[in-house]
Amino acid sequence: MKYFKRLAENIIKKQEKMFKTILVTGARQVGKTTMLKNMNPNINYITLDDMILNQSAVEDPELFLKANKPPIIIDEIQYAPNLLRYIKIAVDNSEKKALYYLTGSQQFNLMKDVSESLAGRVGILNLLGLSLREIKEIDFNEPFIPTEEYLNKREKYKKEISYDEIWEIIHKGSMPVLYQEENDIDMFYAMYVSTYIERDVRSLTQVGDTLSFLKFMTALASRIGQLLNLNSIASEVGITIPTAQRWLSILIASNIVYILEPYYNNIMKRAVKTPKIYFLDTGLAAYLTKWKTSEVLEAGTMSGNFFENYVIVEIIKSYYNSGELRPPIYFYRDKEKREVDLIIEQNGKLYPLEIKKTANPTKDMIVNFKALEKIKEVGEGAIICMYDKIVNLDEKNKIIPFTYL
Repeated sequence: MKYFKRLAENIIKKQEKMFKTILVTGARQVGKTTMLKNMNPNINYITLDDMILNQSAVEDPELFLKANKPPIIIDEIQYAPNLLRYIKIAVDNSEKKALYYLTGSQQFNLMKDVSESLAGRVGILNLLGLSLREIKEIDFNEPFIPTEEYLNKREKYKKEISYDEIWEIIHKGSMPVLYQEENDIDMFYAMYVSTYIERDVRSLTQVGDTLSFLKFMTALASRIGQLLNLNSIASEVGITIPTAQRWLSILIASNIVYILEPYYNNIMKRAVKTPKIYFLDTGLAAYLTKWKTSEVLEAGTMSGNFFENYVIVEIIKSYYNSGELRPPIYFYRDKEKREVDLIIEQNGKLYPLEIKKTANPTKDMIVNFKALEKIKEVGEGAIICMYDKIVNLDEKNKIIPFTYL
């Protein structure tokens, strides 16, 4: 089975020299364990998905660690959070680095437990599915920003990707197994959703009504790229608003959905404060909303939303894979309905982006960038789209093909 080299490996290698424990979080099936095993092929490995091992870890964590000596990968650490306190004791009694590699597919309570037990002793990485760079085997690992300097570096690694191929990737999603062997995509995501709900959602958070939870996921998937309206979603699904809020927090903690916050500060009186919703895997969103093929998805009413979702998640991956835990990204919308799809905040500047499915972008598409000038210094901006060349729109803004992500 083919292994796609993960760009985040470089961050893990740095963390191995600094920390005694390394925690890799991320949704199920994104390749956390595969990456760690590939980097350490002879290391001990156990998974707490195994009920016998889980019971041992929960009932007698001290004996469990004595029986499973480091260096070791412990998969799905969230199922035995009490282990963390004993790992702390073990690493405090050793001078060696990189003793424990932990993975967790459900951050609900996990990060709180880690920060309490292993503060200052753990390197943390959030891993998403395969990025476009990883699928195309591009060894370039800098976070995206629409500057001349970034584009000059990225140009050296550019590979052509056809219009049809990018829609196949958007429809298929980013789960590594779908690129390693032939799989029925619908069957894969059906099993994925079932496993996720049964193992993570039901067991960790006592969600009783799994059919309503699936309906809730589907309602969110049908609204990708839109302002989040939990009142409307709760009404559609037939649940209370507090339940919708709790279920949304589960999906965020599971790395299923991403909440993009609006850019806002104290001088902005007319900015909208409602966040937008995106899925961290477009394949899962396409499955839930029943777009059966890439051709139907590309021609459908949600194609623009899916392209925007895809681009934003690729940018998020570029930050996660370079070691950032909180990508500095936002969107802008005000009460006059002027909107900027994405803002990257860096070095005291705002870098605005419009994301368009079109291959014929126009200067009119960046008119709302001017709304940011009263807020903060505005850096270089761009339209990210399907056009195949970088073109200057003016002295500050460009057209950038999606292949430069």
